[in-house]
Amino acid sequence: MSAPAPLASPVLVFDSGAGGMSVARRIRHLLPQLPLCYVADDAGFPYGDWPEEALTAHCVALLTRLVDELRPCAVVIACNTASTLVLAPLRARLSIPVVGTVPAIKPAAELSCSGLVTVLATPATVVRDYTFDLIRRFAPDTAITLVGARGLARLAEGAIAGKEIDAQVLAQEIAPCFVTKNGARTDVVVLACTHYPLLLPQLRLVAPWDVDWLDPAPAIARRLAVVLGDSVSGPAPGAEAQRPPDRVIATSGADLGPLLRLLAVAS
Repeated sequence: MSAPAPLASPVLVFDSGAGGMSVARRIRHLLPQLPLCYVADDAGFPYGDWPEEALTAHCVALLTRLVDELRPCAVVIACNTASTLVLAPLRARLSIPVVGTVPAIKPAAELSCSGLVTVLATPATVVRDYTFDLIRRFAPDTAITLVGARGLARLAEGAIAGKEIDAQVLAQEIAPCFVTKNGARTDVVVLACTHYPLLLPQLRLVAPWDVDWLDPAPAIARRLAVVLGDSVSGPAPGAEAQRPPDRVIATSGADLGPLLRLLAVAS
């Protein structure tokens, strides 16, 4: 068990790749006084290809080691695929707060007027028992379409690296999200992979009609503020100048320093 760290310590934001930056930049916007240590497990990407037991063991062991080394004040699992598996065992191992990322099904059901909601996720997330349990608990009267996009996370990784997005390929990836039924049509799409909000401008351009794209990152940042307490619950004057520098670490050893630029576009 790791001892609680002081709030001057960084928040450890963890994902399989660069997608968790969509969460990190929301944390930066809400809590500018906290340094961030972003860890991309690019050596294990993509998580959707892992068997469940192997991925759980891998993430718990890796994060336990990272917490011992980096001494963060909290861990944010900025990955739906990992969160649906590792939250309980990881919280059992650590004594600092662990905030997860799970499909925003409850707010989507509350937001929808048509009763037709799509969860756009990775193939692994849409078959998890965790996801089906959220639907049973929070959206029993909503028609939920589950779409496991096979190439969207890689498209996002490419976009972050400066590659041009093929609009036709992107449109094909999201086409199953848009459903019509009895004169109604999908009006909310849950972005249930943290890579996907990084493609939001492109998604809006290729969508066949306007929908609410539900990004869970703001809610995750607010939850982190709550679990860390009132002392970090709001922006502090001059916080950006006073905090220690942020860090980006890749498990492959690759140089991911350029990712820090994404923290400058928090909105």
